[in-house]
Amino acid sequence: MKRIRTRIAPSPTGYVHIGTLRTALFNYFFSRQHDGDFLIRIEDTDRERTVDGSIENLLDVLHQLGLENDEGPVLEKDGSITEKGDYGPYVQSERIEIYKEYALKLVAQGDAYYCFDAKEELDAMREAQRATKQRVKYDRRALKLSDEEVRAKLEAGEPYVIRMKVPEGETVVEDLIRGNITFNNEEVDDQILLKSDGYPTYHLAVVVDDSLMNITHVIRGEEWVPSTPKHVMLYKMLGFEAPVYAHVPLLLNPDKTKLSKRQGDVSVEDYLKKGYVKEALVNFVATLGFNPSGDREIFTIDELIDSFKLEKVNKAGAVLNKEKLDWMNNQYIRALDAEDFIERVEVFIGTRLDSEIMRRSLIIERSRIDRLDQVPELIEIYSADIDYDAAILVWKKGDSADAMMQLEGVKTFLEGQGENIFDSVESIEAAVKGYIAENNLQNGNVLWPLRISLSGREHSPSPFELLWALGKDEALKRIERAMGKL
Repeated sequence: MKRIRTRIAPSPTGYVHIGTLRTALFNYFFSRQHDGDFLIRIEDTDRERTVDGSIENLLDVLHQLGLENDEGPVLEKDGSITEKGDYGPYVQSERIEIYKEYALKLVAQGDAYYCFDAKEELDAMREAQRATKQRVKYDRRALKLSDEEVRAKLEAGEPYVIRMKVPEGETVVEDLIRGNITFNNEEVDDQILLKSDGYPTYHLAVVVDDSLMNITHVIRGEEWVPSTPKHVMLYKMLGFEAPVYAHVPLLLNPDKTKLSKRQGDVSVEDYLKKGYVKEALVNFVATLGFNPSGDREIFTIDELIDSFKLEKVNKAGAVLNKEKLDWMNNQYIRALDAEDFIERVEVFIGTRLDSEIMRRSLIIERSRIDRLDQVPELIEIYSADIDYDAAILVWKKGDSADAMMQLEGVKTFLEGQGENIFDSVESIEAAVKGYIAENNLQNGNVLWPLRISLSGREHSPSPFELLWALGKDEALKRIERAMGKL
């Protein structure tokens, strides 16, 4: 049985699109499920769109998310790149002569031909076709040139492109997600294969590369469906065995339009910078249009690999629901080991949190955050310099005098307690509630001014959580400061 090999083949045009990540994940799951290979190939033949640093950024993002290339470099945690395997990463701009060789082979076979048309001629041709409501496609005028005329133009150094000669008949594309799709070849344009600058177009390069790299399954976005018959034709012309195709539907905005940066974040980097943890992002993106189980939302990477089936990917576009992503990220953050969570926050904010107060504050606040970028604002209340209006210290059923009395009482009570009650939120809660009951006090009258004195905010964690996070000494200082405001 042939070894399963998949690939992700983005263009280095800037950021990593969230749709590219989903396609990468599907390729990764499929290859891992079958003990196969997952490859990364950089399709940079469109030189005008290439952005410096994009390749390094792509490798870094995939590395952060745990998607390693089975042939090519591995980006280490220190930023260095080490070689793994005998290849790659496959970069198309380094393989120009290979594509040219196959383009010339197609010409020699009669499956492709030279074209010397000027841009102005082609523009006029298309304009005339539109005016007469014809299908806009190359009219094969170059085929009227004799062999001698072609040879003379080549010898004179005239610029040229090489176009494929689409055969008559029909082309059937077998797709694991969409079933068989039949194309009438008359509707397929004679695609340019080799451009005048010597670079191949996507269509020639993708066929040559996928064949030479022994790619068995091409899992890619549905925008490539119209191009696939050209690729199937090229496989036949070159004597290559075509891969199995699976075209994944687009990701959509909530209004069902194509996902675009105008309506929100579309790059993986945007989501990582906002503090979505990698496990949540992978889980969320992987289940857009695919769900292994109707009664679950949270899956480990191994569960996703084991349960992945191309046949279960929905044909319709999948809506990117930010609210669901926030919920999922919150679930992952809650499930993290406390030390792991603190370490991730430290990496995210770029600061070592040595203070016990700050470390405890993170544990208190983590159930309340959806993203790590919310952490700095939430832990502000645990810094020494909080300020607030004295009026908010007063409970709605009390007054300033009552607030002062309650703070004096709870301060005296806490001063008389041993450090051991501050070992846990539960022990603090039991002690303070015991004090309230023994003195026949009302919860609101005691706990409201206590919480405000500790946090300086009307909306904050419970006073028991705040006392645990701040510790006895800092808590007493804040209560005394609040009394000074009344």
